[in-house]
Amino acid sequence: MGLQEQLDQSYVSSFDGMDIPWLLAEWADRQPDKAALIWCPFNGESTTWSYAELFDSARCFAAGMRQRGVNSGDFVLIHMDNSPEFIISWYACAMLGAVAVSTNTRSVARDMAYFEDVTAAACCLTQPQYAGLIRESCTQLKFIAVTETDAGEIKGDSTEVIKSIDGIAFDEVYADEPIDLPSAEPLRNLSVQFTSGTTSRPKAVLWTHANALYTGRATAQRMRLFEDDVTLIYLPLFHTNAQAYSMLSTHWSGGTVVVQPKFSASRYWDVVMRHKVTWGSMIPFAVKAILDQPIPEHRMRAWLFGARVPAIEEMFGVITLGHYGMTELLGLGTAADYNHLGPELTIGRVSPDYQVQIRRDDGTLCEPGEKGKLFVRGTRGVTVFKEYYGNPEANASSFDENGWFDTGDILRIDDQGWLYFSDRDKDMLKIGAENVAASEIESVVMETGLVSECAVVGQKHYMLDEVPVVFVIPGPSGQQINEAALAQQIIAHCEVNLPDFKVVRSVHVVDSLPRSMLEKIAKNQLRERLEPITEGR
Repeated sequence: MGLQEQLDQSYVSSFDGMDIPWLLAEWADRQPDKAALIWCPFNGESTTWSYAELFDSARCFAAGMRQRGVNSGDFVLIHMDNSPEFIISWYACAMLGAVAVSTNTRSVARDMAYFEDVTAAACCLTQPQYAGLIRESCTQLKFIAVTETDAGEIKGDSTEVIKSIDGIAFDEVYADEPIDLPSAEPLRNLSVQFTSGTTSRPKAVLWTHANALYTGRATAQRMRLFEDDVTLIYLPLFHTNAQAYSMLSTHWSGGTVVVQPKFSASRYWDVVMRHKVTWGSMIPFAVKAILDQPIPEHRMRAWLFGARVPAIEEMFGVITLGHYGMTELLGLGTAADYNHLGPELTIGRVSPDYQVQIRRDDGTLCEPGEKGKLFVRGTRGVTVFKEYYGNPEANASSFDENGWFDTGDILRIDDQGWLYFSDRDKDMLKIGAENVAASEIESVVMETGLVSECAVVGQKHYMLDEVPVVFVIPGPSGQQINEAALAQQIIAHCEVNLPDFKVVRSVHVVDSLPRSMLEKIAKNQLRERLEPITEGR
């Protein structure tokens, strides 16, 4: 056995006898009455689940799913906004040995049909506002279970919604007796998140139980979390940031998660103060939204942030821990340390459980200060994701012959070992908290039959980082209508076939597209034509 194989085996062995059911069982036994989850809806009173109550709820829901034909190894779509039902559903899948597929609730029918097809999902757990979409787009499900409210909001009679789609009430799934837990297998499949890539359709990132335990443990250690810590989750639980950095790290350490349906600037400080929040994961959008509010005497000591920003530390009285992560890397591939925060805008240092290389285009290693493509090596199924489920081509192209994963991001390292994010090598847009492949939008634009060629780029935006716009060369059909009608039809087609955040904001008609020496579209030149969207515009 070679050195790398020995290292991989040691990482796997560190989770022997552990899985996600084991984690909740530990805390339910050791501190059964401790608050595991506090739900803060925008209307109504907060509700608390202790560790014992969350553990029992998940086991009873798992037993109910089994009674309805869901078995270990089956995939389960969880199409919900932040809610207690989301967390119970996710843990219930783990108790059953099923695979939780958490999907973006801004997805359209085209997306949901694709997600069902890739995973061959057995059932879907959703909310009233999405039930019709699921019934329309997912045709092979054994059942659709629908919650009573939409993340705490009552927008109609859920009974009528359930009847109209021939579904069942979420609460009817619970069995009277909890399920017997499977034997702990840390490398058992646990969950899927679909992430954008450079191909036209999202890829299914598959995690094992060991993956989830690792990211919970690693983030808890980085954030120095203990049982008395409380975090606020407002980012969507169907993404890695909230699911891994916040929920799993907190439950690894026996702390409490406070969950809101989504971010609310007007409610932010009230919830932080009322529930004595001690730390949180923050994004630039949220910080900008609370800049003009008075800052109370809070208990928060740290924000996990995209980079270290001393100005934010001084203004809000927290430290900012710069980090770098992605769904495929689970936790924090790089991160700062409490005692050594590093220079301004650093994303920290390489985490101990990873190996990192910054390479030039020819594969040679970059010197300090030189920008290059980030490659990461870890243990598959433990410190990095197991695979792109059902996509052998993507697996083959994403890892080189020595197991190095191509992140598609451009970084640099200084002569002291501090890392800095520079850009994305892959053709990706950063829209708010979402990573979007330009090629996915381009493929939808081409489906209109109105253009002969197109290029999607990001236009700078004061709140969302950037928004998608498209430059098009009209085809024969597109030449038969004026530019305003062409733009209207392209946007309308995108609205039907893409989530709202992927819909192009504007259409720019051109006679030709600029090219590089290798005949690739020079998207940097297109971006330079666009004025930033500033506040008030």
